[in-house]
Amino acid sequence: MFDPREKIALFIDGANLYATSRALGFDIDYKKLLTAFQKRGYLLRAYYYTAMIEDQEYSSIRPLIDWLDYNGYTVVTKPAKEFTDAMGRRKIKGNMDIELAVDAMELAETVDHFVLFSGDGDFRSLVEALQRKGRKVSVVSTLSSQTPMIADDLRRQADHFIDLRSLQTEIGRNPAEREARLARRLEADETLPVEDND
Repeated sequence: MFDPREKIALFIDGANLYATSRALGFDIDYKKLLTAFQKRGYLLRAYYYTAMIEDQEYSSIRPLIDWLDYNGYTVVTKPAKEFTDAMGRRKIKGNMDIELAVDAMELAETVDHFVLFSGDGDFRSLVEALQRKGRKVSVVSTLSSQTPMIADDLRRQADHFIDLRSLQTEIGRNPAEREARLARRLEADETLPVEDND
C-alpha cells in the first residue's frame, strides 16, 4: 500500500477524525500518528483542519491546536458560524471541505500519496480529481463503529481504505496516560491555596 520512496501528505478533517475515534472509543496520539506515517514514506506535510468558535474566551480545542501547530502539523482554522435553526436550537457550522480540497489540489504535482482522514462523502470528487492527476489516495475512517463513519462512495473511490481501528495500537493514546495526567491535574488543584473570603 505504501512505498517508502513516496512523498506522503496527510489531510486531517479534525471534526471527522475526532468523531470517528470517539465512535471507536479511543483518543488519537498525534505525535504517534506523525511517527507512524514517517515510517511509511517521506512525510512531506501533515495538515489539520478545524473550525473554531472565535468569541469563546476558552475553547477546549485550543490546547490541541497550539500543540499541533508547534509539533509538525500545518493547522488550518476558520471561524465557525453560529446560527439558530428552525426549531430554535443553537447550531454551529464550520465546514472545512473547500480549504482541504484547495490545499490538496495545490500539492497534486508534488505529493505521490495523499492520506485523507475523513469519511465525508463530499471528498469523493477530490479523490477522483487527484487520481486523474496520477496520485494515489488512501482514506482513513471506519466501518467498525455501530454506524459506519465513511460514505460508501468515498470508500469505493479511494485507492486504499484504512480502517482507523487497525491503526489504534499504533496511534492511539494509552488510556493510562490520560488517567495519570488527570490525576496530576487534580493533585495540582488540591495544592493551590484557597482564598478565605470572610
